[in-house]
Amino acid sequence: MPAEAVIVRDYRPGDQPAFKRLNLAWIEQLFDVEPSDLQQLDDPEGHILAPGGRVLLAELDGQTVGTVALIPAHDAPGRLELVKMSVDAGQRGKGIGRALMQAAIEAARQMGAAQIWLESNRKLDAARGLYASSGFRELSGSEFACTPYTRCDIQMQLDL
Repeated sequence: MPAEAVIVRDYRPGDQPAFKRLNLAWIEQLFDVEPSDLQQLDDPEGHILAPGGRVLLAELDGQTVGTVALIPAHDAPGRLELVKMSVDAGQRGKGIGRALMQAAIEAARQMGAAQIWLESNRKLDAARGLYASSGFRELSGSEFACTPYTRCDIQMQLDL
């Protein structure tokens, strides 16, 4: 199925269950769900949108099949954190992740960001490949920021 069939849109009231479902699916499969996860997944309006962030959702044939969010960094003006990127396991390989990433980068530019920063895990090969092919570079030693996630063992940044 071509990526053109994927529609990426902003979060709307009523999207929280899909946002949570899509993210819990991969987190529970590979890691432990952590308190920071639940804060964002249970209340994206309060923990992502209210501080000035955005949540984007991907739809395919009328079904919500992916999500990503951007949150302003509280300690660095002009820097956004990319969080909660997920694509339904049965829909992977259809360009949904790439469409979400392109939409997130464009949204970050619209928000006036100079950088997008993210945390991930080395075992997420497909995600890391997408990040790298989108221009993110791995941060090293002194650049590595404190994280609330025990699963995080890599951080990456894209300069816009």
